[in-house]
Amino acid sequence: MTVNAGLNSRRRIWKMGNKKKMTVADFRKYKAEGRKFSYVTAYDYTMASIVNESDVEVILVGDSLGMTMLGYKGTESVTMDDMIHHIKPVVKGAPDTWIVGDMPFGSYQISDEQAVTNAVRMIKETNCDCIKLEGGVEMLPRIKAIAGAGINVMGHIGLTPQTSSSLGGFKVQGGTPESAAKLIKDAIELEKAGCFSIVLECVPSVVGKAMSEAVKIPILGIGAGPYVDCQVLVIHDLLGMYSDFKPKFVKQFAQVRKIMVEALNQFNKESIEGTFPSPEYSFNKEVEIPKLY
Repeated sequence: MTVNAGLNSRRRIWKMGNKKKMTVADFRKYKAEGRKFSYVTAYDYTMASIVNESDVEVILVGDSLGMTMLGYKGTESVTMDDMIHHIKPVVKGAPDTWIVGDMPFGSYQISDEQAVTNAVRMIKETNCDCIKLEGGVEMLPRIKAIAGAGINVMGHIGLTPQTSSSLGGFKVQGGTPESAAKLIKDAIELEKAGCFSIVLECVPSVVGKAMSEAVKIPILGIGAGPYVDCQVLVIHDLLGMYSDFKPKFVKQFAQVRKIMVEALNQFNKESIEGTFPSPEYSFNKEVEIPKLY
């Protein structure tokens, strides 16, 4: 056996017990095989490393960081610099997880040239695996331009937070036959334009099901019911960390905020009482201190 063959063999053995990073081809393969997968947000190195250690296969560095990390009231104020600053450490922290970079409001709406320039910048400066942008058929020229530049594009339709005010706020979309039909048409056209997957947000379950059946690329649902190809949640929501607002579609799989507050209160209590640090958490070497005063 050659050295290279032995190395490759060891790599194959190592991969058997670890998560293997998805590729664009895997998205279509999963869809064809009916294989479900999951997708969460992360915005920093530590959280990304935790997700990387889990079975979750996709991370979105979303413009939701405006609320969860920067304290903004919405996503509209998030900049390209904000996104790049947060995507970089996530890519480093999750090398075995597919990383999506969110194109912020104002970074792609003006022209195809602006959209391609910013998408190229995001990929070059962060090494994320794809970009995501919001919008239906009105965004087809942007999607075609970015995909034509060799960049993987993930679409996002339904409730689109960057333009939620024009949709009447954070409300369920596709609630009429006409609006449901438009969303499904949007998905079909986004697939033709070059999207390899589509996020579908806040729609009735029947719309999610119909859309999943209408296209050959995965539909990634957040508040889109059980029939889509992939489930998406903001990690602060699913871990019970973000207390300001809990959407109807969010299940809290843990109450991490409560645990963190309890731990901080215990730290504060022991610090005040003087029971921390005990000898166990102190350096106990005896040192002769000269008299200096």
